[in-house]
Amino acid sequence: MSEQHHPDVQRLLGPDRRGLGLRWVPLVLGVAVAVGLAAFWPTSDLDVESELLGLASQVYRAEVTQIVEANCSYSPDSPCTLVVFEMLEGPTPGGVATQEFEVLPSTPTFEVGDRVVMNYLPESDPAFQYQYADRERRGLLLGLTALFAVAVIGLGRMRGLAALIGLALSVLILITFIVPAILAGTDPVLVAAVGAVAIAMASLYLAHGFTDLTHVALLGATGALAITVALSTVMTSLARFSGLAGEESLYLTLFGGIDVAGLLLAGIVLGALGALDDVTVTQASTVWELRRANPTLGMADLTAAGLRVGRDHIASTVNTLLLAYAGASIPLLLLFGLSQQSLGTIANSEVVAVEIVRTLVGSIGLVTAVPITTWLAARTVTRTSPQELTSGH
Repeated sequence: MSEQHHPDVQRLLGPDRRGLGLRWVPLVLGVAVAVGLAAFWPTSDLDVESELLGLASQVYRAEVTQIVEANCSYSPDSPCTLVVFEMLEGPTPGGVATQEFEVLPSTPTFEVGDRVVMNYLPESDPAFQYQYADRERRGLLLGLTALFAVAVIGLGRMRGLAALIGLALSVLILITFIVPAILAGTDPVLVAAVGAVAIAMASLYLAHGFTDLTHVALLGATGALAITVALSTVMTSLARFSGLAGEESLYLTLFGGIDVAGLLLAGIVLGALGALDDVTVTQASTVWELRRANPTLGMADLTAAGLRVGRDHIASTVNTLLLAYAGASIPLLLLFGLSQQSLGTIANSEVVAVEIVRTLVGSIGLVTAVPITTWLAARTVTRTSPQELTSGH
């Protein structure tokens, strides 16, 4: 049954009643995030020898100036490619470095003029101080980033610019808090939860403003995130994942104090966050627009209509999550295809089971976000005066 208040009653029930709860949301969550950041913030720089990971801490740009096909100096029966590099920076700019590459399927191919980056190993023999590391792609990445920014700002204008600032803050939180705190030995789940809420607050309020709609979206995302953390904790414990299925995790065991198994949970939490922000904002905005289009709609009608939209949104989002994980794992899927193992055997292996749990738990979190956010939005918007709905959200 639709509910409609007399304007005078609506004004009495409007800002005061709904604001009592909603406008405490950013304050309470902000204080919780601030306490978490203060408690878990790494207090000392990492003292790690990157050579343990097979990495060099000094990397410099170079250019390919000459390529010679010949037999390997260390194996006359094996074909090699001798590549001459001119150093563009580093301790010896303008100097020359050479390296032999045995001709194998995995050997990189070079052309004169290619820009590359070289590892510098000062403790090595002078003839081997420079070693090929990778292609030089930083210019390309910067150009693509600029194109992305232009596209976002061109369509979203000031809101697009705000969204980009939120994205930059998200990256900043990842590289200055989440990664260093986990490497310092702090519980990855706690770090990911605090970082996720901080990212959600920054991105949502910058992109959508300090409004009741944003309060509702943030509260819905936080509630669904809590459910995701709880469910993923239970599922990963029951599955008894070691956390060592990936090559990167094996490298991390070289350093003490890192909870490798906990990284799985942290990954699930952070992986679900982006989709949760999307779902909760969409649900809240849908309810707001429905109420604006028809102010006679009551809470029950708005909730039912919002849930109908949410079902369609969830159906497409879940498929998006599955395809995103599958797309990142195509080489692995091909290897399993070549093994000719049964689907059950493949799914049971930890490396695949982790992705299945990640997808399903994240999807369940998204599903729970829809009714939570829709109900909160319907409850809030029916206590909002028509004048405030018209003035914006």
